[in-house]
Amino acid sequence: MSDNLAKFQFLLRELFQFDCADLDFGIYRIMNYKREVIERFIIKDLPQAITEELKQGALAEQAQADQTLESARKKVLEALGDDALDADGNLDEKYRNTKAGKEYLEAQQRAKNSRSREALEAAVYNHLYTFFSRYWQDGDFISKRRYSKKERYAIPYNGEEVTLYWANHDQYYIKTGEYFTDYTYKAPNDVTVHFKLRQADVEQNNVKGEKRFFLPLLKEISWDEAARQLIIPFEYRPLTAQEAIPYGKKNQQEAIIAQAVTEIPRRVKAPDALAALNDEKRKTDKGETIPYLEHHLRQYTRRNTSDFFIHKDLKGFLSRELDFYLKNEVLNLEELEAAGEDLAEGWFQLMRLIKRVGLRIIEFLAQIEDFQKMLWEKRKFVTETFYCITVGNIPESFYPEIAACEAQWDEWQALFAIDELPKDPLSGDPTTPEGRIAFLKAHPTLPLDTRHFPQDFTDRLLASFDDLDEMTDGLLVHSENWQALNLLQEKYRERVQCIYIDPPYNSKTTEILYKNNYKHSSWLSLMDDRLSMSARIAAADGSHIIAIDENEQEVLGRLLALRFPEHERICIAVVHNKKGIQGDYFSYNHDYAYFCIPHQLAETYGKPIPESEWDYANLRKWGRESQRETAKNCFYPIFVEEGQIVGFGDVSDDYFHPAAANVSCDNQGRRTAVYPIDSQGIERKWRYARDSVETIVKLLKVHVTASGEIQILKAKAESKPKTVWDDPRYIAGDYGTKWLTDLGLKISESLYPKSIFTVLDSVYAVSGPEALIFDYFAGSGTTAHAVINLNREDGGRRKFILVEMAHYFDTVLLPRIKKVTFTPEWKDSKPKRMATAEEAERSPCIVKVIRLESYEDAFNNLTFDEEGGRQALELFRDDYLLSYMLRWETRHSETLLNVEKLQSPFSYKLHIHRDGGTRERPVDLPETFAYLLGLDVQTRRVLPSPSGRGAGGEGRYLVYRGTLRNGRTVAFLWRDTTGWKEADYEREAAFVAEQNLTAGADEIYVNGDSRIPGARSLDPIFKERMFAPVEG
Repeated sequence: MSDNLAKFQFLLRELFQFDCADLDFGIYRIMNYKREVIERFIIKDLPQAITEELKQGALAEQAQADQTLESARKKVLEALGDDALDADGNLDEKYRNTKAGKEYLEAQQRAKNSRSREALEAAVYNHLYTFFSRYWQDGDFISKRRYSKKERYAIPYNGEEVTLYWANHDQYYIKTGEYFTDYTYKAPNDVTVHFKLRQADVEQNNVKGEKRFFLPLLKEISWDEAARQLIIPFEYRPLTAQEAIPYGKKNQQEAIIAQAVTEIPRRVKAPDALAALNDEKRKTDKGETIPYLEHHLRQYTRRNTSDFFIHKDLKGFLSRELDFYLKNEVLNLEELEAAGEDLAEGWFQLMRLIKRVGLRIIEFLAQIEDFQKMLWEKRKFVTETFYCITVGNIPESFYPEIAACEAQWDEWQALFAIDELPKDPLSGDPTTPEGRIAFLKAHPTLPLDTRHFPQDFTDRLLASFDDLDEMTDGLLVHSENWQALNLLQEKYRERVQCIYIDPPYNSKTTEILYKNNYKHSSWLSLMDDRLSMSARIAAADGSHIIAIDENEQEVLGRLLALRFPEHERICIAVVHNKKGIQGDYFSYNHDYAYFCIPHQLAETYGKPIPESEWDYANLRKWGRESQRETAKNCFYPIFVEEGQIVGFGDVSDDYFHPAAANVSCDNQGRRTAVYPIDSQGIERKWRYARDSVETIVKLLKVHVTASGEIQILKAKAESKPKTVWDDPRYIAGDYGTKWLTDLGLKISESLYPKSIFTVLDSVYAVSGPEALIFDYFAGSGTTAHAVINLNREDGGRRKFILVEMAHYFDTVLLPRIKKVTFTPEWKDSKPKRMATAEEAERSPCIVKVIRLESYEDAFNNLTFDEEGGRQALELFRDDYLLSYMLRWETRHSETLLNVEKLQSPFSYKLHIHRDGGTRERPVDLPETFAYLLGLDVQTRRVLPSPSGRGAGGEGRYLVYRGTLRNGRTVAFLWRDTTGWKEADYEREAAFVAEQNLTAGADEIYVNGDSRIPGARSLDPIFKERMFAPVEG
């Protein structure tokens, strides 16, 4: 084997992740499973294809040039004598015009410009190596578009005045899950080992290089005997100059792991903890023992230092780059011209060969990348659904069961210290069975958690609501945020009035995990994909608010200009820290918030002004975009009688043009229609559309000018928000961290809660009292807290959606929502007072909580059809191997929706990673489908199955009724049909008709087959929606 081939095969093994044989997560597990097939492709198929190509055409002729020259030399010597050639093989001048001499000279010239087969092979392998190594870096393809040898890179540019570009703009950033920062495994002896990432604190001038490594903090290892938990903290940082010496210059992370495997157990004394570190996890191919600690350290470090991105179109990118490479690096016009026409065809054949082989490799690599992309983009299953419902909204017929549920009362005691609440004869006694029902009636804001109750109770409770989604004031989603946005798109498209997010600032204390040297481009990819997603759920008048600090403020502004070019973008400063945070030159005591406000939002809302101080301005718009044609629904008459507004007319037809601003409506002149026409007769528009003007009627008054013209004026009843917020109530420590402490919640070191008033005033500024508020970087839940407080203040019916993936979803966010729902004021972990009757009335009714399958869960639930794959490989060989292998062999995996198993929907399960372990859990298929369909759920009922229990053991008959975004009414039915026969389907059809389960529905869906009139199977629709292309 040549050195060039060996070097190229080494690169291919790296591209196909062959250096990760001991990793069993994500794409590594898939590649290890197909290692034998891929190895054959690298070792046999590719070299054989290149060798066969070199035996054909002009390249074969070039490879034979030396042999042809030797034959011509012998002919010259035979025909012309020994003196015809000198010692160097030069032909004597007098023989140049002879036939033998001419043939010799031609063969000599051809040999001079030709290359041997070995040289041609070397050229092919070198070019392929050079090309692919340009874009591969530590487990990721980086999209560096080449331009020329001098100006190395090119970026897309379409003539904009200013453009924004970053290295990973066409890739998904996927290192967002908490799975990647903290890592947990559970040993067979039931000991849980946590790797916890801590903030690094290293002097900058002591850092050796920029590359970062995971380093265990040996002195901070702790063992909790009662909980049987071992915590091993890590820092992720560059090495210091002193540390760099023992770890060498290559494979430094491996050297760190090797030392950690020795040093960590020395710091642990407990026998069970040592066993969890040192017991055998597996053996290598050579029979060497790998202990649990070493295995999981390698998993942890590799998981966090590679595979940061998924390319959105790897095949297109690499194919375009390969064309460029061939034209600029392989096809050298000067050399081609010097070689002459005889050798030109060989050059082109060489190019075609490199392209053909390169495209085969690209096809294979793209199959792997597209498979990851498919798993990332697929809508994730809802793996758990539960509800928090205030008892004041629960029918009292349920109270005896609630009173008997000890798990629920234990939670209320832990959260609210209910045994210490003020007691009186009417408020009941939670410590006695007979007093509990009275206690429930006296405390209507107690949030019941359905997890504490049997499924039958939850089914009956949810069936008691006539409009379930309307009663639901909040949705909490435990998930990676891009995945949540992807699943919720259909249901909330163009419905959200305010999106408030407080993303990681990428500062020293809030850095995202990023690829070395790609810190800012990683952050931009993270933000861009999520902003693009959330833009589609924003209503026409929906605003984005993004909190940020000085680290990424500038590039965020440019990104927002790119994604929201038609919005007003205002960057405000919020003074949030009394003392400031020390920077290199200044002490920062503020951060920023970008407000991206669409022109459809007429104005922002501010603090109320006393009516005696109101100023008035014309309701008619003026200046930029004030003409009638810019907003047709803003041109309509306002009717005035005796100096009072008495009504509003319909939007005027386009062809209707009033003669003047004031048009008399009757002969007596008592009623006048006032139109937004200025003194020049130009038709303009009102500042409020017809469908919203009546909401501000109290702020309008009639004004008659000196010339007798009737005008409509609007009061300025609120002071506009300013661009510098320096009120003490925005201090994060006093009104963020302290409030959590007062609630009795332990704050994670990675949490930096905003002042609740910063969020409250931000949300209030751009949304009305009926708004839907969305926060997909929810953190501790400040946004939901702010919405609850706002509703209690002004009686609004705002709703909230929060998405958070971290472990503090369960330890901080959810308990916080429960606590502030119960009562608004807390001190020392206990209520300061009870909610007033008005506050209780304005509190959330239902908060729904869902958890989603993760990207890693999707990988972990892949199964392979080995026999089907073997047969397909034999039949279709290259096409199958390069393009279809992964999708075909995994097609029956549960994570990819195995429709054959939908006949038993309540038994559909996935292996889900949670709390440091992976176990099989049921999937909530009905809820998943409802989100995919975009259903606004009105009722959810469970009845006994008309055919009894299926073979799967489920006798539930679940019926959802609701409406779609287009207004059509839908019913969908879920039941276990395992083992059903024709009589069962007929019995079901009669049952559905008798119970009126689908009466009045425009669309009816059922899982599997049915004989219900008008019903169709939801199975193919489920599959189609789950894998629908992602927009944009």
